[in-house]
Amino acid sequence: MQLDDRLQALADFVPIGCRAADIGTDHGYLAIALIREGKAGFVVAGDLNEGPYEAAKRTVHENAIAEDQISVRLGNGLQVLAPGEVDTVCIAGMGGVLMTQILEQSPDVVKKLKTLVLQPMNGAPELRKWLYRHSWHIADEKLAVADGRIYEIIKAERGRQVRPEPIDLLIGPVLWQKKSPLLKHHIESLLFQQRRVLTGMEKSPRALKTKKYAVIKEQVKELEERLTW
Repeated sequence: MQLDDRLQALADFVPIGCRAADIGTDHGYLAIALIREGKAGFVVAGDLNEGPYEAAKRTVHENAIAEDQISVRLGNGLQVLAPGEVDTVCIAGMGGVLMTQILEQSPDVVKKLKTLVLQPMNGAPELRKWLYRHSWHIADEKLAVADGRIYEIIKAERGRQVRPEPIDLLIGPVLWQKKSPLLKHHIESLLFQQRRVLTGMEKSPRALKTKKYAVIKEQVKELEERLTW
């Protein structure tokens, strides 16, 4: 079973020897890879919906993975976990704001975690802000391509650090430091999104006077500057 670049990037960020949870597991591919690669000794594969839950159970069975290695569970977010049951949580394929809500709903579980591996579909700056506000910091980041789209993968570890500047929270502080070949494409995509928001706001005289308009205009300028590194 071959993972695509997005899921492989998630697997690469999981610490060796951990006990992990894959929340929103879909077919259970990541959970199986973590066991097979020897990354995790035990994985909880959780999903909110019956269809993916049943699909994950089938995939685990077909790959002959023992129940004491992967536990497939039906439930909402981290509520499928007991506090201290795992030390690493992976959440992928949903919005960054939803991820923060999932983390906030289970403080007793989150308190026992050491590592978060996150792949937001949108809202990555809000997710990064949340991490720094709640005594996490970004230890690593990676860009991956799957199905023609660029994805951001974030590895967060416990520990309070100085929060990066807003432009770095938008781009990704470690992504900017690493300057991978995909970074220009990533910044261009962010620039396209921010310019589109500006264009919409410029149709409203009221919007032109808001703080949000000023912030986004400044972000567009900073993104354009970052493209010339």
